[in-house]
Amino acid sequence: MDAPVPDRRQTAAAASLPVVGIDHLTGLADRGGFMAVLEETLALRGSEEPLLLLLDLDRFKAVNDAYGHPVGDALLVSAGGRIRAALRQGDVVGRIGGDEFAVLLRPSATVQETRRIAERLVDLLGRPFLVEGRVAQVGASVGVARATEGVCSSAQLIKRADLALYAAKARGRGRVADFEPALEQAAEEHMALETELRAALPLGQFELHYQPLLDLRSQKVIGFEALLRWRHPKRGMIAPGRILPLAEEINLMPAIGAWVLRQACRDAMTWPEGMRVSVNAAPSQLVGCGLPKIVRAALAESGLPGARLEIEVTEHALIDALARGVPAQFSALAAMGVDVALDDFGSGYASLAQLGNFRFQRMKIDRSFATDARMLDAAVGVGRALGLHTTAEGIEDAAQLDAAISHGCEVGQGFLIGRPMAPAAMREFLAERTRR
Repeated sequence: MDAPVPDRRQTAAAASLPVVGIDHLTGLADRGGFMAVLEETLALRGSEEPLLLLLDLDRFKAVNDAYGHPVGDALLVSAGGRIRAALRQGDVVGRIGGDEFAVLLRPSATVQETRRIAERLVDLLGRPFLVEGRVAQVGASVGVARATEGVCSSAQLIKRADLALYAAKARGRGRVADFEPALEQAAEEHMALETELRAALPLGQFELHYQPLLDLRSQKVIGFEALLRWRHPKRGMIAPGRILPLAEEINLMPAIGAWVLRQACRDAMTWPEGMRVSVNAAPSQLVGCGLPKIVRAALAESGLPGARLEIEVTEHALIDALARGVPAQFSALAAMGVDVALDDFGSGYASLAQLGNFRFQRMKIDRSFATDARMLDAAVGVGRALGLHTTAEGIEDAAQLDAAISHGCEVGQGFLIGRPMAPAAMREFLAERTRR
């Protein structure tokens, strides 16, 4: 049973806070009241090193969305009671945001005691809540920071605890993480890269490299996949794995994705007649119904026929966008003659039922299947049953190439066939294959 939340007047007295510093919902200190105690503690700490714990509920929004705000509010009250139950006399707890709580451990706790308290909080908040007649399962992550020498302000300590909390969530949620200087360095690096990424498109620092697609029957190159690269003036060439997650995080992918489409279509118009270009669609480009409009504009501007363009969508992006009008977008693309390919098949969680509901023309089999004959055969069978063309990704040696051919894959892609190349190198690659 959840521990009762202390009376508001008792909480105020224990924390030496005025009544105005109390959260009206939970009876804990509110953000202003908690910060006042934290600042006073730092100012008067002497030789002590106060410890700050930041925590939030991992799946609270899902409870609010499913059951409504009254149930969410009741859950916050119960969560506040469980947090109080895990603390010692003299510790201070506050609700400093929607589902965010802060705990100040004083007098200074040992490392072992701090870890015990933090893990106890994770355990208590991970247990089911019975609120308003409903069972709700959430969970919590905890970030821990100590006010060591050099940390003299509440803002510094909050920042460190927040970085630790972010690290805990990144490790899988339901975790405890301590602040480490490397977290601060990584955050500063992240912020610097974000600032530079925002300027990369207007400064013309992006470019496309192209990886060949080989028809496995004729052994002829039939097209290329466009792959984004960032030529940074100081950091050198930066690959998509570092660009795309950050661009999605700061909502730059719609603009970058539109640029990629336009540039890929323009480049493809300089290739031999009939050669196709394949372009990846980012998850954010599937939100709403804007993708067909962007594709239509890129085709019109370049003069590229729709039949020479293929849009690739990963399983992960597909699942994230299931309720966002994706089928209608795919139908609109098909009306322009543009094919849609399911990329990295086998790496995500798309079900066969979901695949059947979408209008794909091609399945790109994930590279993890390239060394497993049984899985490759099964994937090709799925594609054949759904009437899809198949491309084997990740072909890096002759044995994998032979396997892709023997199992009936139509197209191959991988380092054995050709690595991603800048446009000039791509033209040399085509000329060399023509001379053979």
